[in-house]
Amino acid sequence: MRIGYVQFEPRLGAVEENRAAVRELLLEAPEAELLVLPELASSGYHFATRADAWECSETADGAFTASLTEAARKRNCTYVAGLCEREGDQLWNSAVVVGPTGRIGLYRKAHLFLNERDLFEPGNLGLPVFDLGTCRLGVLICFDWQFPEAWRVLALGGAEVVAHPSNLVIPGRCQRVVPLHALSNRLFVVTANRVGEERGLRFTGRSQINDPGGKPSPRARPRGPRSPWSTSTLTWPGTSR
Repeated sequence: MRIGYVQFEPRLGAVEENRAAVRELLLEAPEAELLVLPELASSGYHFATRADAWECSETADGAFTASLTEAARKRNCTYVAGLCEREGDQLWNSAVVVGPTGRIGLYRKAHLFLNERDLFEPGNLGLPVFDLGTCRLGVLICFDWQFPEAWRVLALGGAEVVAHPSNLVIPGRCQRVVPLHALSNRLFVVTANRVGEERGLRFTGRSQINDPGGKPSPRARPRGPRSPWSTSTLTWPGTSR
């Protein structure tokens, strides 16, 4: 099984532009069974107000998920992508899991970072594990990485791979610690960070894939255009998938 990430620069508030960019990137990506995109890939991240976030939000089965489904159908791939999700009058920092037949699952970020609490509700869906057939997949979003209990819950739930859409801003910290979570829980981890700047906030790139021994694949550059790509082959001994 080949897994990878898409590191790129979403544009804050440019929902249609981001959707088109993601679709183009996914159709150009190397072949893989699973690709992970950054946190809030649909909308950008550093909203000034909740009203701004609301303007960029959509439902879990909205246009962004539909576009991912179309790409997944053409490439026979599963995608995990960050979404500014709206349900009723509430907002969530979410990630959708999408395959060729549509949405497979949804995760809402449990551990909100700093002023994210002014925009989003804490996740209320727990830490689900999704059976993709090729692997059992857990999802964490960005700051969730700092909490060992989250990784353990996913591992005990049978996860083999953890998709980790992120918008990291502290250089190197997550990239140093996630390999330890991978090692201690025997997980493959795909951290898909973004690049660029928004309203004075600089994102650090350095997306990576860690195997169950904690070993990282070559990391992406800290800055760059709407790439680079990376893929890695799963060779976990003993897996029957």
